[in-house]
Amino acid sequence: MNLFDVYPLFDIAIESGKGCKVWDDKGQEYLDLYGGHAVISVGHCHPHYVECMTKQLNKLGFYSNSVINPLQQELAKRLGKICGYEDYQLFLINSGAEANENALKLASFTNGRTRVLSLEKAFHGRTSLAVEATANPKIIAPINANNHVTYLPLNDLEAWKKEIEKGDVCAVIIECIQGVGGIRMASSEFMKGLRALCDQYGTVLICDEIQCGYGRSGKFFAHQHLGVKPDMITVAKGIANGFPMSGLLIAPKFKPVYGQLGTTFGGNHLACAGALAVLDIMENEKLIENAAEVGNYLINRLKSENLPHVVEVRGKGLMIGIELDVPYKEIRTRLVKEQHCFTGCSGTNVLRLLSPLCLTISEADDFIERFKKVLA
Repeated sequence: MNLFDVYPLFDIAIESGKGCKVWDDKGQEYLDLYGGHAVISVGHCHPHYVECMTKQLNKLGFYSNSVINPLQQELAKRLGKICGYEDYQLFLINSGAEANENALKLASFTNGRTRVLSLEKAFHGRTSLAVEATANPKIIAPINANNHVTYLPLNDLEAWKKEIEKGDVCAVIIECIQGVGGIRMASSEFMKGLRALCDQYGTVLICDEIQCGYGRSGKFFAHQHLGVKPDMITVAKGIANGFPMSGLLIAPKFKPVYGQLGTTFGGNHLACAGALAVLDIMENEKLIENAAEVGNYLINRLKSENLPHVVEVRGKGLMIGIELDVPYKEIRTRLVKEQHCFTGCSGTNVLRLLSPLCLTISEADDFIERFKKVLA
């Protein structure tokens, strides 16, 4: 059997990692400023994370949600405290797309509506309704194109007002910093306006914090830069540092009903052990503060160096977009092959930096020097 060939791959096999570095099967070291799509939050193979996962696996890797799992209860308590949402409820699932599916489903259960507003250039996942809320027709199959979603421009409050005022909008789903959309940030005025409109017309406000959340922006959630509280918050990627896990934070006004939502693997013992280890490390090593400090340093250096081909640098914390006046492909490829440095990309002209949150000032400087060499 062959693999279903849907991924364009670099001819590199990564087999080990530590912190912000990874090594291939030939022993070549790479600086990792992508963290596997922003998944590696506390660094590759952090010893505390490895210890907690190993200890749990030697006890119990999985049992179903038909019994009490004290690790889930501990995670909910600790996550609520660290992120500032202690009065919210937590539903645990497995992937970002699944978190968004459940958020939209719960919104629809609550107000009985079926219409969703999403951003132009949004990315919310590849499953049924999540992919329909994703503004990329190339990945929306005919079976998913069910006319539930209207895409609207970022920060154009008047356009959103016209749609929400129709009174039939189930939910608004927003990435406060768009990832795949090119590291573009919602304004405080826009988000506060959306919050007021959603309150007025009974529409549910969902913040997709799957990529921009969990400390990456220099606050726990990106929307916390903007002065709003959403009705639901979706998290994934960095929540368990690479172990598949996601969560949905739900405002207290939503009342749970037995059987309404469900999952087989979500919130399993091993996933919760990983998520608790991530919170330990983030708190003990002050990684959110580090993301703010090192991210600000890196953004300022990128802006001040007058680098050729760099048109604009955008972002918050360690979520950074570098817009180029040429297609990113050659530059990104040379960064990997010549400078042994991984970055991400967006559209045709944007490099995305999504390093582990433990990136140091010296590693940021190292990246700048490697970047200069491929731009020369």
